[in-house]
Amino acid sequence: MNRLRTRTAPVNVLLVEDNPADVEMTRLSLEETHVAHRLHVAQDGEQALDFLQRRAPYANAPRPDLTLLDLNLPRTDGRAVLAAIKNDESLKEIPVVVLTTSSSDRDISAAYKMHANSYITKPMGLDRWVELFRSINDFWFKTVKLPPTAEGS
Repeated sequence: MNRLRTRTAPVNVLLVEDNPADVEMTRLSLEETHVAHRLHVAQDGEQALDFLQRRAPYANAPRPDLTLLDLNLPRTDGRAVLAAIKNDESLKEIPVVVLTTSSSDRDISAAYKMHANSYITKPMGLDRWVELFRSINDFWFKTVKLPPTAEGS
């Protein structure tokens, strides 16, 4: 059943990140900003695509409200994941925030050409991570209107 998303329900965030320290910084930052969330972590691009396309063992995975995507990943890199998401009719409406260490103009341009919804260079230090996630919360979960979802989609 289609419905407008409410912010009272926890948001599903898919973090595609192979660095355990960055995964922990994300967890801590989401907790610190008091975002009601369910964080799902994919450690490489193939795992992310399995999650998004609901292939085993993710047959019952929720559709993410937001995907945070590193570019430099093992097996399938973030560029390929971004292209796969934005070229798939069932996935392309999911907002993808590229969250990576690269500040290269070439990487930024390439990400936007593949229809990334935003591009953020990873900050240094927990205080800056928390500040970043406050901004993400304010924009993605309080300000923008996301497309309605179908239960079970």
